[in-house]
Amino acid sequence: MDLQLEVKRVEKHFGGIHAVDGCSVTVTRQSITGLIGPNGAGKTTLFNVITGFYEPDGGEIWFNGNRVDRLGPHQIARKALCRTFQIPRELKEMTVLENLMLVPGDQAGEKIWNTWFLPGRVRRQEREIRRKAEEVLEFVELIHLKNEYAKNLSTGQKKLLELARTLMADPEMILLDEPGAGVNRSLMKKLVENIHKLRSQGKTFFVIEHDMNLITDLCERVIVMSKGRELAEGTFEEIKKDERVIEAYLGGQV
Repeated sequence: MDLQLEVKRVEKHFGGIHAVDGCSVTVTRQSITGLIGPNGAGKTTLFNVITGFYEPDGGEIWFNGNRVDRLGPHQIARKALCRTFQIPRELKEMTVLENLMLVPGDQAGEKIWNTWFLPGRVRRQEREIRRKAEEVLEFVELIHLKNEYAKNLSTGQKKLLELARTLMADPEMILLDEPGAGVNRSLMKKLVENIHKLRSQGKTFFVIEHDMNLITDLCERVIVMSKGRELAEGTFEEIKKDERVIEAYLGGQV
């Protein structure tokens, strides 16, 4: 089994609240793994810790054989581990195309003297970034909206834009936080198709989702969290029969 992500006994506390409480999970390379659990189980907090937005209070996180729990979000993203957010964070006053073109780092045009002394290099790099951005927009079927302001997109279109912006960073693994929330059935189908295509191209996905139909459409393996730690894992058919899982969902946890 080729493990790409290993979370070992990770903890994250907020005062007396143990949002993540000694959680250990693994994700294999080129898989689509689901992460489910009741509200308050610690799923999004775990994603925030994995991607460096929260510093863990204990434990270790390894990605591609390298320890990453001491790195910041930008450093982790550069290691090809990226994520989307439950609430899209589009740059509202910029176009869809501009949202994507801002993603690549170390652009020559970011240094004002390059625009004076190396204008050819700046123009060539900008053309290349634009070409890549348009290819990504073609892939997620948003190319017809490339000149639309991001604030004018529907919720589902913003979720596709989130995925597109993530793809501009050339990730090996993508963490999706509730990709189906607020998405209509037509765009949901498109999102599922895109994820399966990307998986076939070598990408790995770790997905938080409350929509069990989406989980069954996407994930061959599902991890259940409850009270800040892993509770069960297996296929969806296996975990939905697990008495511990049934108790976690029906036992009144909030």
